[in-house]
Amino acid sequence: MSKTRFELGTEKLMEIDGAGGENVINTLAGIAPDVGKYIVEFAFGDIYSRKELSLQEREMITIACLLTAGGCEPQLEVHINGSLNVGTVPEKIIETFIQCIPYTGFPRVLNAIFIAKKVFAERHIHIMDETR
Repeated sequence: MSKTRFELGTEKLMEIDGAGGENVINTLAGIAPDVGKYIVEFAFGDIYSRKELSLQEREMITIACLLTAGGCEPQLEVHINGSLNVGTVPEKIIETFIQCIPYTGFPRVLNAIFIAKKVFAERHIHIMDETR
């Protein structure tokens, strides 16, 4: 028996975002439960479950998109955590943000870096400041 989109999406959400993703869905339950259902079914059940990209690649694309959109700091925090959860090293996250500078600009990149700094601190992750 195949899984429903919601079941598949819930599994993928937990794999990537764990408690952070579950908290987002639970927060929506009291005001807009259908939006939570759409996130689980569509974003995680339909999109994140596709096989053509790895979860690391999907999370890197997601954090680049959120950075570029701007004003998405809460979602960026969830997905930086998700990126770490699926094995992306912190240096690649920062390098992804640096790659966005010519196309998006310093202000949005700085906002993303400060969110990453917060996430890294909460997770006791330290990256070395290397001068090039």
